[in-house]
Amino acid sequence: MRTLRQVLSVFVLSLAVLLLGATPLLAKCAHLKLKVTPKEAYVFVDGIPVGPGSGTIWADPGEHTLAVYNYGFKPYSAKFTAESGKTTTLSVTLEQISGTSPGPWGRIELRGKETGGAVLLNGTTPDYLVGDVGETKGGKRRLLVPPGDYQLTVLGCCSGTLYSGPITVGEGQSTIIPLANPGGKTTADFSAGKSLGALPRFQATGAAVTIAVAKPTAQFSAASSTIDCGASTQINWSTTDAPKVEISGIGAVAASGQQSVNPSQNTDYKLTATGPGGIVTNDATVNVNSAIQGSLSVEPSQVRYHKVGDKVEEQGSATVTWNAPAASSTTLDPLGSVSASGTRTVQPTPTNTQVGPIDETITYTLHASNACGGSDTKTASLHIVGNIESGTSAQAEILAAKLPGNSVYFATNLPSERKPEGGLESSQEQVLQQIADTFKQYNSLLPDAHLVLEGRADRRGSVKWNMELSQRRADRVKSYLVSQGVSGGSIETKAFGKSEQMDSATVKQLLDQIPNLTDQDRKKVRRRLPVFVLANNRRVDIVLSTTGKRSTQYYPYTASDLKQLLK
Repeated sequence: MRTLRQVLSVFVLSLAVLLLGATPLLAKCAHLKLKVTPKEAYVFVDGIPVGPGSGTIWADPGEHTLAVYNYGFKPYSAKFTAESGKTTTLSVTLEQISGTSPGPWGRIELRGKETGGAVLLNGTTPDYLVGDVGETKGGKRRLLVPPGDYQLTVLGCCSGTLYSGPITVGEGQSTIIPLANPGGKTTADFSAGKSLGALPRFQATGAAVTIAVAKPTAQFSAASSTIDCGASTQINWSTTDAPKVEISGIGAVAASGQQSVNPSQNTDYKLTATGPGGIVTNDATVNVNSAIQGSLSVEPSQVRYHKVGDKVEEQGSATVTWNAPAASSTTLDPLGSVSASGTRTVQPTPTNTQVGPIDETITYTLHASNACGGSDTKTASLHIVGNIESGTSAQAEILAAKLPGNSVYFATNLPSERKPEGGLESSQEQVLQQIADTFKQYNSLLPDAHLVLEGRADRRGSVKWNMELSQRRADRVKSYLVSQGVSGGSIETKAFGKSEQMDSATVKQLLDQIPNLTDQDRKKVRRRLPVFVLANNRRVDIVLSTTGKRSTQYYPYTASDLKQLLK
């Protein structure tokens, strides 16, 4: 076996004769005296094959990378600094890999003078080294490989590629390649390869060397075989005897490891482990669920809208709630782009702006999609009811709520025939003043509106007398309203005489309803109840024509002129 010194001397001396001053150049060279174990280990310097075994390496001064390989052992690699004119001594012992390589086997035999050439299978870097040419020449020197196809490369010691090409090794066969004539490749029987069984990766006893190259192994799996779009899962792998491991869609990876992936479609990840003993593949499939199960709701489903003139009196709100898991793009019409899930409070405004009732429906539409091709559409409706009123109508409603006010009360037999313009006490004039002021405003908004005045009398006296008296009372109220600016054409009078008498039970009931009366006030009334029953019947009731609402029949028990009213 050639020593490193013998190999390198050819290279160094060849370089020296090309340069002037060769002797000074050699004097400047640095030396690395190297001892390797096992003695068959192969040496590389700066990635260049130097040769097998121990010896002395001549190198230019500076930093270099030393690598020592032997199949079946863990490689050694380290930087060293070569100093001009100095010799560095280094001893490298490789650690053997335990375990065996399973059969059956085929054999590769290389024939040629370059016995120190590096033999590599399925790669061109030192990681694919299986031995040197001398260890494969046949006889007791055997290079055994699993049956299969290989890319064989033989690198000369500092002299480039001696051979490169594909070979096929059959079970129980030897493939013989003469390096000087690669075209003369032949095969021979190696029947022992069928029964050898498992062997250590490297055995060397004396001149006998057996290299049993292991076929790579690969375990590959996905933590979840099915994921939702946008989610991720973890792929895990573990390989042996494979310097090169690749995963489709990811690239080169470590011999063993794990990685998170989030594919957007069904993906078959393929792991390829390449080693000197062959190429193995394994697959892990991740299926992607692209479906989007969206939801959309609006609560409450109906809201009210009320507008008077330019002022919105009521505008109800609702909450729109949506959820679109696994969506990467989400829009909610008519709101626009939104997140995949959320809520939004809305206060819808009807499209109709004209006076009148409101009865409209707004439809909210959720559009959701994702990068995986999934999509979903959901709709939900919101009903808007209410009305739009002009400012006049609203004002009229406010005024109508104040009308027709309270009934007007008279003393006995008033007004008289001789003085029909009299009979109104000051407290009752104040009641009519308020009614007049309010009705004039109301009548200006609703010209067709009018007041109906219903004159009434107590039970005493004849029917004829009381009919005439009740008419005078209605006429007196009308004349006062007219004097306060109310149009006479908006007032109608009616006489009821002593018909439809209010009884004591009704008087007591009304008494309990009147606000701002003290218990003492009510006791006084009850003590004189017959008097007050008569007084409650001497009145003019007022009716508002547009609503049919009647005046409140609250007798003025606390008026300052009560004594005059009770006469």
